[in-house]
Amino acid sequence: MPAVTEALGRVDDPEIKRPITELGMVASVDIDADARVRVEVLLTIAGCPLKDTLTRDVTEAVSAVPGVAAVEVALGVMSAEQRAGLKERLSGGQAEREIPFARPDSLTRVLAIASGKGGVGKSSVTVNLALALARSGQSVGVLDADIYGHSVPPMLGVADARPTSIEEMILPVPTMGLKVISIGMLKPRRDQVVAWRGPILDRAIHQMLADVYWGDLDHLLIDLPPGTGDVAISLGQKLPNAEVVVVTTPQQAAAEVAERAGTMASMMNQRVVGVVENMSGLSVQCPHCGQRHTHDVFGSGGGQDTADGLTTRLGYEVPLLAQIPLDPSLRIGGDEGSPVVADPAEGGAGEALRALAERLGRRNRPLQGLQLGLSPVGR
Repeated sequence: MPAVTEALGRVDDPEIKRPITELGMVASVDIDADARVRVEVLLTIAGCPLKDTLTRDVTEAVSAVPGVAAVEVALGVMSAEQRAGLKERLSGGQAEREIPFARPDSLTRVLAIASGKGGVGKSSVTVNLALALARSGQSVGVLDADIYGHSVPPMLGVADARPTSIEEMILPVPTMGLKVISIGMLKPRRDQVVAWRGPILDRAIHQMLADVYWGDLDHLLIDLPPGTGDVAISLGQKLPNAEVVVVTTPQQAAAEVAERAGTMASMMNQRVVGVVENMSGLSVQCPHCGQRHTHDVFGSGGGQDTADGLTTRLGYEVPLLAQIPLDPSLRIGGDEGSPVVADPAEGGAGEALRALAERLGRRNRPLQGLQLGLSPVGR
């Protein structure tokens, strides 16, 4: 047993680069009478992308111990308490920096842009909404929290930009009147793949919120990853006062999926302020009559169905905020790093997105749950 434990101490987690025994990832080691060893290893999350590497490394290390006849590696998943312990070990027991937007007296309105699945144009809505708000005179920050599929930097023309670091503080990249930070700006190379798991994801999100000097913001827009995974949960815990905008598409099949994103936000005590239907319809000029006709390429009604479903499920009104038409200029603007709202032309996606920004920008932040910092005084 001591030799097996020693061998396991030489196995590093492939991502954290520290021994799995030190990280509390070895749940049990059993050796039977025939010298067959069974090792249970706890993963931080069930869908760990490097679990095969970890299984191979443990098997090779234990198999090299003299006298071991066979090795079986069983994979389990850490509990919430075990993940919290791992997080504390990784931080060395030091308290994390405070997230300014989570303070009761914060005046920044945090809007998290969510979707039930990828490919619905969530990032396009985020960058255009942010720029439209900034052009209305607001101070706006954009946090690209889509760790695996970060696409905000190229959409804003700053794909190769790098933030400035002062001591332990990071300055967001300024562009078009916005302050922007993304994991894509922190990678050594643009083509490098991010394959992080629970505690590392959580730490990265915390750093981008707390270690970045955002200054005074009227709005912070957060581009969430699609679905209801680790990042959505982490941000819900760190920013329970954030408001959520759900982006979906018109087809009926998308409505149920989109509702899950809104339901997750509600479970994290975040308020869903509305639904945006993207790719709503394609307007084309008829070569015969010369009039413009709208074609529902992806169906119709999905956005309203999502809003109605969330209204019923959450117990308060969740409106359909906007219907963004299927517009080639929206795609072209994203590819060229020039968001469509920068074009003052009337009609199309640009006008719809500017109207969305005006509608959200004039809403006051609700006082429900906001601590005002008041205390009674004696007469």
